[in-house]
Amino acid sequence: MDILLKEILEINSVSSDESRMASFLLDLILKRRSSWKVSPQIYSGEEFHDNILLVFGNPKTAAFAHMDTVGFSVRYENQLVPIGGPEIGDGAWLQGTDLVGPIRCKAHEKDGNVFHDFPRGIQRGTMLSFEQQIKADNEFIEAAYLDNRLGMYAMIRLCETLTDGIIVFSTYEEHGGGSMPFLTRFIFENWGIRQALVADVTWITEGVHFNKGAVISMRDSFIPRKKFLDSILELAEASGVPYQLEVEAYGGSDGREIQMSPYPVDWCFIGVAEENPHTPQEKASLKDVEDLIKLYQYLMRNL
Repeated sequence: MDILLKEILEINSVSSDESRMASFLLDLILKRRSSWKVSPQIYSGEEFHDNILLVFGNPKTAAFAHMDTVGFSVRYENQLVPIGGPEIGDGAWLQGTDLVGPIRCKAHEKDGNVFHDFPRGIQRGTMLSFEQQIKADNEFIEAAYLDNRLGMYAMIRLCETLTDGIIVFSTYEEHGGGSMPFLTRFIFENWGIRQALVADVTWITEGVHFNKGAVISMRDSFIPRKKFLDSILELAEASGVPYQLEVEAYGGSDGREIQMSPYPVDWCFIGVAEENPHTPQEKASLKDVEDLIKLYQYLMRNL
């Protein structure tokens, strides 16, 4: 497993608290950009909150990957309020820090609510995330937050060879969105971007399997414009990179907010399938991740 993937898996980045991840990414970009084929313009800072935009050459297409994860907010009487849609199953270890000190506790459900078992009260509003335990071999990786660390990792790898395009690391995707409207406006008004790809994670289902390649979603709860989707499928076929097609009635991504924006920007979700979504044991194929990177490299050159 690439050490870079391990590093980003170990950084907490619950929705609304992405600043540590943003700082890590900026430092990484500044260190590595001189070795990339094209050194991008970087847009970040307080006016962009914790979002990061990298602009390479003369862009026609933008690729998005969200930086945030699911988690919990501490309420009262040991209760936890979900951030996004975390799944604790029979219980899950959580971690975090408040002003008193570090926290490690277990979550459990009771009467439809979630509680922690930490022996002292945790300060209200403290954010807790799944304790990270990474398991990897030559074929699979299992960890918390593969959603969307795998999309982030693919986009960082894409930076190495990209000559023309925009890569956006976005925030808040897991909990209602919020950053995409101004990001879509910014790239449309400054570069006339009218097509976007969303690098995220989807599910293993009866029609989507491990080791069958990247997943091109023909629809989830939202539907990309067929003309744009057809052009992607034609290029994907020409690329020779393994891929599989997904058709679902539920779920969503940053593509939802692109479609709901007032700007004529086409979009398509292209990601990696995993088992056990939003749990501490998300599982994905490393081969599928590599196919995703290759497919993005081809599409960003040819769209």
